[in-house]
Amino acid sequence: MEQSHKNVYAVIMAGGIGSRFWPISTQKYPKQFQDILGVGKSMIRQTYERLLPLIPSERIFVVTANEYLPLCAEHLPELPLENIIGEPSSRNTAACNLYIAHLLASRDSEAVLVVLPSDHLILKENLFVEKLQAGISFVEKENCLLTLGITPTRPDTGYGYIQYNTLNKPESNNEFFKVKTFTEKPNLDLAQSFIESGDFLWNAGIFLWTARAIIHAFEKYQPDMAEQFLECKIPEEKDEASRYNFPENCIVDIYPKLQKISVDHAILEKAENVFVLPADLGWSDLGTWTSIYENAEKNDQGNVCYPKNMVLGEGCTNSILRTTQAQKLIIADGLQDYIVIDTEKVLLILPKEKDQTIKDIVLKVKQLRRGDQYI
Repeated sequence: MEQSHKNVYAVIMAGGIGSRFWPISTQKYPKQFQDILGVGKSMIRQTYERLLPLIPSERIFVVTANEYLPLCAEHLPELPLENIIGEPSSRNTAACNLYIAHLLASRDSEAVLVVLPSDHLILKENLFVEKLQAGISFVEKENCLLTLGITPTRPDTGYGYIQYNTLNKPESNNEFFKVKTFTEKPNLDLAQSFIESGDFLWNAGIFLWTARAIIHAFEKYQPDMAEQFLECKIPEEKDEASRYNFPENCIVDIYPKLQKISVDHAILEKAENVFVLPADLGWSDLGTWTSIYENAEKNDQGNVCYPKNMVLGEGCTNSILRTTQAQKLIIADGLQDYIVIDTEKVLLILPKEKDQTIKDIVLKVKQLRRGDQYI
């Protein structure tokens, strides 16, 4: 597929810790840099390669924590180092979206941004590219904020939901719909009613907008945050583009002061020009070990074993059995619906139904004497 849209830039958000995938995902080496599915590539590498049919390396950017800059460079050696942007502190996705929008607007006043997480699964990659192409043309024409909505397959309580107006859509295109509401992780009864209504989609956290549109949205709906960034503008420059340039030391000063909030809550739930493009992409946010189990290759007993030649679990069913130790053999019998994760410092044995408690387990481990060495 030929690359087009010379003003289009991809922004991969890669600053999370991924604590729900502990003990594989740790503070020093989080989920996005791991081969979580055992396919031979890290999650961030898969995300990067998924974009290449549409956007070349020189226009792909990564926003990450300063401590992960070397890891990003290691996993994406093709990227120019200046395309890997470090955040001085973790302030959730609103701050990083405003920051990168300013940076790209300073380079290209017509910049269109495709913003996406670094650690999601998308099985239908050709369709993904087609949807991005359609979405890019739409936001260029409509000057709106666009999100991809995933066709739901079940009443999942772990996802956010987007309600869209089936009657309110641009006359020029039947694929795009005006967003009515966002709902974050409903209970099961509410999720079931969403599915039955037929006008809800899963929120994939994949966004398309022009740099100008998202900056203006922050100026309207988050004026304090917008003003904090504008305090960093280079004063001697008067042209339009210069207001998006700021010295690095200024960013270091203002970043910890920014509100810690998602771009969904900060902007999308408030803005009036938000649209959704429904898509059936074979998508999962891979948010828990159970979601890994659902998407990974299984043996005849329904087990996910990695590496295959170092795990013997013939008496086990529907379980995840994984070791990171190249010379260690895992032998298990009688386990049903379990998670067994063995690392250099930690052995985790947990029923799959309790995978949502891993964040709580991590907090308890931190409280142990010298507990930080395990996190």
